[in-house]
Amino acid sequence: MPQTPENKIMEVIKADGRYPPEAFAFLLNEGLPRAVREVYGTDAAAAKSDLTSPREHHHVSGKQLCLSLRDQALEKWGLLAPTVLESWNIRATLDFGNMVYLLIKHNLMQKTAEDRIDDFRDVFDFNEAFKPTDDHELKA
Repeated sequence: MPQTPENKIMEVIKADGRYPPEAFAFLLNEGLPRAVREVYGTDAAAAKSDLTSPREHHHVSGKQLCLSLRDQALEKWGLLAPTVLESWNIRATLDFGNMVYLLIKHNLMQKTAEDRIDDFRDVFDFNEAFKPTDDHELKA
C-alpha cells in the first residue's frame, strides 16, 4: 500500500519526538491556511488543499506564519494560549521554525532559496504576546 503524505508526516513527527502531532495539526491545518489567506486572500487559501503539492504553492515567510499562529492561538484559546503551546513544547517562535524545517527536511513542505530557520527566531516574545493587559484582554 502506498504511503500517504499524512502517514509520512506522522512517521516524521514520531521519529523526531520534540513536538506532538497536535502541534503539527495546529501549524498545518490552522496557522498555515490562515497565513496563506492573510497574504494571498481567501481564494488562495481554499485552493491550498494539499500542502505537499508544488502546483498550488503559496509561499509565506517565517514571520508571516508565526504571526498567524499567534493570532490563531489567541482566537482559539485566549488566555490559555501560552499554556496550550507550552504543553506542546512550543516556547518561542523558533519552535515553529523547528517544526517547519523538520517537514522541509523530509520534503513535506517547501522553502525558497531565501528562507532560513532564523526567519523564525524572535518574531515575537511569548511572554509579551500572550500577556493579559490591565483590562484582562490580550495583546495581539
